[in-house]
Amino acid sequence: MIDTHTHLYLSEFNVDGDSSGAAVDRAVAAGVDMMVMPNVDLTTIGPLKEIARLRPDCVRMAMGLHPTEVDHNWSVAVDRIEAELTGPDGDKYVAIGEIGIDLYWDSTYRDSQIMAFERQASLGASLGLPLIIHCREGLDETLGVIERLPSPPPAIVMHCFGGSTSDVAEIRRRATNVPEIFFGIGGIVTFKKSTLPDVLPEIGLDHIVLETDSPYLAPVPHRGKRNESAYLPAIAAKIASTLYPDTNPQEAIAKVEAATAANTLRLFPRLKPE
Repeated sequence: MIDTHTHLYLSEFNVDGDSSGAAVDRAVAAGVDMMVMPNVDLTTIGPLKEIARLRPDCVRMAMGLHPTEVDHNWSVAVDRIEAELTGPDGDKYVAIGEIGIDLYWDSTYRDSQIMAFERQASLGASLGLPLIIHCREGLDETLGVIERLPSPPPAIVMHCFGGSTSDVAEIRRRATNVPEIFFGIGGIVTFKKSTLPDVLPEIGLDHIVLETDSPYLAPVPHRGKRNESAYLPAIAAKIASTLYPDTNPQEAIAKVEAATAANTLRLFPRLKPE
């Protein structure tokens, strides 16, 4: 299995005698072979690079400025992001992310979020890197940026997707310039009142990738705890039981694991062995 979106480098994993490295070890023991870790802001670049340095066997990085971290000084932050992506370590990044639009908590910097997203998306297109897109209460703005790009990125993933079948259709209708569109499915799919299981057939297994978004949104039966990549099997199992209810559970899970791993290699070509 591949966790396409996890933040094990954050300070939440370095408390009470625990550590980011231990969280990585638990994930590997649970059957997670690779973890993609997107950046958040300028303060997280150092910890992100350190965990990638310590665990080059199973950790890969993405670089971007999270939309909730955008403020009046966003262009300075994006300058630093661009320097990372085009500098000596540029070939170590598998994607631009996480980037996007989030108007759920605060719309004060809506226009700045759009500009920051557009600049980073354009950079992804120019570098041939896929985009890891965070979108919350901003689908129209997000798709507007994608539509305006002079040239598209090779692929996008709608991270932590929790939308409806009509949202899936709208994304595909408006992002026709993007060759590959994937949907990151995380712990939300396991929640009791989630409608996401009904949306999975519309997405189709060939466009689903697995993610945890650790330390957030822990899946059932771990809900309420700090999330971590070791919980990825619970997400895979829920997808398997939803898409293949009449298949032997282990066979269904194996099918989901194989398909989502292959999808992830299409999404992030730099994950492929040299």
